[in-house]
Amino acid sequence: MNWRKPLIYALLYLSGSKIPRYLREIVRQQHNSRQQNDELTERKLTRLLLHAYEKVPYYRQILSAHEVVAEGRVRLENFSNLPLLTKDVIREEGGALHAADKELRKPYENTSGGSTGEPVTLLQDRRYNEWNIATTLYFNLALGKEPGESEIKFWGSDRDILEGTLTLKDRTLNALYHRKFFNSYRLGEAELDELIALNNRFKPQAYWSYMESAFELADYLRRTGRRFHSPRLVISTIGPLTEDVRELIESQFGCPVYNQYGSREVGAIACQCVRRRGLHTFPWKNYVEIVDDAGRAVEQGEGRVVVTTLENYSMPLIRYEIGDVAVAGGYECPCGGNSFLLDKVVGRTLGYFKKRDGSKVHSHFIVQALFFRDWIKRFQIVQDRLDHVLIRIELRHGTQAPQAELEDIRAKTKILMGSTCVVDYEFADQIERTASGKYVYTLCQVQ
Repeated sequence: MNWRKPLIYALLYLSGSKIPRYLREIVRQQHNSRQQNDELTERKLTRLLLHAYEKVPYYRQILSAHEVVAEGRVRLENFSNLPLLTKDVIREEGGALHAADKELRKPYENTSGGSTGEPVTLLQDRRYNEWNIATTLYFNLALGKEPGESEIKFWGSDRDILEGTLTLKDRTLNALYHRKFFNSYRLGEAELDELIALNNRFKPQAYWSYMESAFELADYLRRTGRRFHSPRLVISTIGPLTEDVRELIESQFGCPVYNQYGSREVGAIACQCVRRRGLHTFPWKNYVEIVDDAGRAVEQGEGRVVVTTLENYSMPLIRYEIGDVAVAGGYECPCGGNSFLLDKVVGRTLGYFKKRDGSKVHSHFIVQALFFRDWIKRFQIVQDRLDHVLIRIELRHGTQAPQAELEDIRAKTKILMGSTCVVDYEFADQIERTASGKYVYTLCQVQ
């Protein structure tokens, strides 16, 4: 019996939290028609734009200049004319992006650097946080996991989970939600054995994990044949979830794996439903666009991910270019939902390598060439010149790199980058993660 669920809801009510109310609204809206979803987003977007025009100095100038707000009226037909908001703009504008009445909303600071390692400081607030938590509870419920059922968060951020950083409140909430953390920042065999022991003892119903971390655990289970208590589901996030990686995780964990996409800047962006047709966006929380090179939204095809936060009034992010590439998937899903779908998230824009003719190619082709090789523990692919790629490899203990496989990887790299590309290897004792604990597979240093 899950006695924690009613206790969690009771404590939320007593604390004055609006999470239960927001969750009820989301559940009512989950099978909206496309028209209803569009109307919901337009209402929220109109309200946000008026607020930004009246209270945020940066947006007052931008919204007026592009006639998105004129004579006190919002003109959504001009919305796509707005320039994209980038991390550089956020750094340059600073407090000009803050609402004049932000103190009314109990704002707090959050930072994100993504794979670039160049942090930006953001303001978020209680309302934004409660909508984000309600959305997370919603897609967990939709996938079959209720609040209070046991889970392991297999994460890698020092700021969140290193021993000693969790407050008494954090530890109390984790106990209430029946949640265990396991740090994926370093994953040697001793740590993986420790996690397997925790899993078999705790018997979690669900995992919330970095894609790379779940992959490393699944690969270790495959190689060692260790006994592993199967959870009910795995939610994979941070890295793009390819089908071959999904198949390995599912075969070793013994349960379905669902792809989720989000970020510190804007919270939850999209998640797969049980049908796994694509990743559903959340029209009550974010307005998500996939844009072409001209900054125009597309309903089908690949482009850059642009997000407008609909519930952060302390520091609105309007047409924020998050730094990722995804494929738009239309609106139809067999589950009955009609929200905008992401067919797949390809990855960071840093995942694109540049060629001498000015074209770009996505490095995931090379990434796939390094997966599923037993002698590779970790790797990182760096393009430091137009015709040069450096592949850093961290070998598994006691192994050597087979020359034939090195030549196979080199040949596949040249297929992508061209026959004139020089491919070198560097063998490292340890490949470092970013400061936030994320592991960067590819990095383009060509300006």
